[in-house]
Amino acid sequence: MAVPLIGRGQMIGVVEAVNKLDGDFTQADLDALVGLASQFAVAIDNANLYRTAKRRAVEQQLLYEVSKTLSSTLNIDEVLKQILGSLRKVVGFDAGGVFLVKEAEGDILPAYSEGYEPEHEARLPLKIGQGLVGWVASAGEAVIVPDVAKDDRYVSAHPETRSEIVAPVKIDGRVLGVLNLESNQPDKYDKNSLELVDAFASHAAISIERAYLHGKRLESKRIEEQLAIARQIQATFLPESQPVTEGYDISGVNIPSEEVGGDYFDFIKIVDYQTGISIADVSGKGIPASLIMASFRASLLAEIRNNYAIRTICKKVNSLLYESVEQGNYVTAFYGVLDSKNDILTFSNCGHNRPILLRSDGSIESLKEGGIALAVMPDSDYDEHAVFLQPGDIVVFYTDGVTEVNDSEGREFGQDGLIKALKQYRQLPSQEIQRRLIEEVKGFACRDHVFDDLTIIILKKM
Repeated sequence: MAVPLIGRGQMIGVVEAVNKLDGDFTQADLDALVGLASQFAVAIDNANLYRTAKRRAVEQQLLYEVSKTLSSTLNIDEVLKQILGSLRKVVGFDAGGVFLVKEAEGDILPAYSEGYEPEHEARLPLKIGQGLVGWVASAGEAVIVPDVAKDDRYVSAHPETRSEIVAPVKIDGRVLGVLNLESNQPDKYDKNSLELVDAFASHAAISIERAYLHGKRLESKRIEEQLAIARQIQATFLPESQPVTEGYDISGVNIPSEEVGGDYFDFIKIVDYQTGISIADVSGKGIPASLIMASFRASLLAEIRNNYAIRTICKKVNSLLYESVEQGNYVTAFYGVLDSKNDILTFSNCGHNRPILLRSDGSIESLKEGGIALAVMPDSDYDEHAVFLQPGDIVVFYTDGVTEVNDSEGREFGQDGLIKALKQYRQLPSQEIQRRLIEEVKGFACRDHVFDDLTIIILKKM
């Protein structure tokens, strides 16, 4: 007698009873086993959820520790050592390292490695395209090899290796290096392993880029080069395309100033019919602001992945930022989730400029509910609020670079100027509304006005 174990709508196993002691199995026996199977499935599901939650907590703590180290040191060896140490705890490997690409010479050289015997270390330097490490450096794509003996690309530098995972260390589309992990076990790595390796590779990319910037500053004091690279880092955190959501016309734009600022926005796919909308502004400018923005983005995405309530996400991100940034730095942010099926926007405003909700009847609402800016206090609480969107409603999210613009007489464009322009152009598509609003802001400014970053998101209910 066998009964399937169904957990959360999926087959997770089978419970079987064999050779009843006192006769044949009956329908009553089957009914009893079905009832027990339901309880078994719940117990197994709960155990799996607990293990997953515990594993994710460890992963997030390790990511946070790496991010904290990244914010406090320019010693690349120290950061890479911590990255590999953390990966050993959550993914596991017997030999591994971070390799840097020297594109001009066509070389890939180890920056930091562990587990390789001294007599084999001479095999670690490779040419681009050589071995699995060289292939990833050339293709810019990660690879999982369950059995290295069956892959012609494998170059042995650790004879006991049976499986391998290799991921590019990229920033702004450029391959800076390669993160390589090798295991003595066959088929050691899977999709979850790759997600973690990619996350730590992103930290390695920032670390490597920061070290490069520091070296350039010491050598030439050319601040312009630092700012250009920091802008590239900032650009990698912005969405590459506008979201496609049935029933809505949504678009966002960021126009950076000449100096690197701390503006950020993103559209985050959560589940079907739910899209996260985030906009933020980091205090200060330059590379420190872009690094704080990187920490904010990483923390936000990590907490969203845990499926917490919006108010909980904001509280946890606040705690992480408070511990990882210097006192006096802060982030104003707005995070909301658009339920396009039910036409509900649920949000929390963390000290950010209040988004404007222009109703179809011309009335105005401000999305103000939430709490104070992030990283100001260690244990801040945040409220969340929901608004129902109707056809013709428009929400505009923005940073202070849009409203804090003065004309030749010292008057500020302000929220009133933004509302006036929004009402004038509300019938246009979202991207055209963006363009017209930016034209209005720039046309209002006096000739010698120094622009901050301009960031605008338009959410239009069709």
